[in-house]
Amino acid sequence: MSDITTAQRPPEPNWPTITTEELIAYREAENRFRASDAARSILGEPDPGATIQWEKVALPGRELPVRVYRPVPGGDGRDAGRTGLPLVLHVHGGGFVGTAAQCDWVTSHVAARLPAVVVSVEHRLVDPDHPLAAAVDDGWDVLRHVVRDAGRWGVDPARTAVFGESCGALISALVAIRARRADLGLRAQVLVNPAVDVTGTMFAYDSIAEHADTPTLALPQLRLFQRLAVPSGTDPRALSPLYADDLGGLPPALVVVPTHDPLADHGRRYAERLRAAGTSVRLAEHPDAPHAFLSLPGVVPQAEAARAQVLDFLRASLSA
Repeated sequence: MSDITTAQRPPEPNWPTITTEELIAYREAENRFRASDAARSILGEPDPGATIQWEKVALPGRELPVRVYRPVPGGDGRDAGRTGLPLVLHVHGGGFVGTAAQCDWVTSHVAARLPAVVVSVEHRLVDPDHPLAAAVDDGWDVLRHVVRDAGRWGVDPARTAVFGESCGALISALVAIRARRADLGLRAQVLVNPAVDVTGTMFAYDSIAEHADTPTLALPQLRLFQRLAVPSGTDPRALSPLYADDLGGLPPALVVVPTHDPLADHGRRYAERLRAAGTSVRLAEHPDAPHAFLSLPGVVPQAEAARAQVLDFLRASLSA
């Protein structure tokens, strides 16, 4: 990590003792860093074949920012067009910290090379005032909003996929389940290093014990996430895709698992459950890659191969 990057990134807090005020201050500073030019050496440069802009979506009782990626017409030697493109709803990771801008490297690439319109949800981050259920509602409500107004967004609602990373993958998996119940047809779901269990068994996996103290995700962060995500009185099974009553009839899934990740077994177990329910699933493991590696192409070489897998899977799933 360069000196300038180190200088601009806030120090990691003491997770077990962090206060609400400290959490808010830390994530504001960390998200400024993740959206900065200084972070590009780690997070990667956006694809020049895509335009990127922030928009706001009016939802019931709130207005939510989304980061929208569109192909530059003809930017890949083809006429990308402006209407009738596939829609990829993306949800960034982080849980209680994070921003759509941290994923520009992969989301802009998907928009440019698929091509597609990628809408990345700047969901409410988990804290004492916003449990995980609020972030899940944000993902679902943005998907419905864009699909219902497909003409304005220039998308083909019949060619829609969800794509999430870490906590964003958990949100995406739950959105896919809601979409099936609502008869909103999805073509695909891409789940990268997903967290899929926030119940009392969240930590009862071999990969948690084996990789409890990795640089990109450690057990104290996971414990804080669970405490904030599932406050007292909340049913954690309702927010755990792994324990969904029925995983049949869901769109084909690509589950991307970095092996040097506390949550590696979450992804493996979810792939097993999807397969057992008759849902088509491809499990792609990346040896020695850490959690959040898809957003770290500047330091994790396996990110390139994973990005290619995501693009190939979406291209096959969303073809006309």
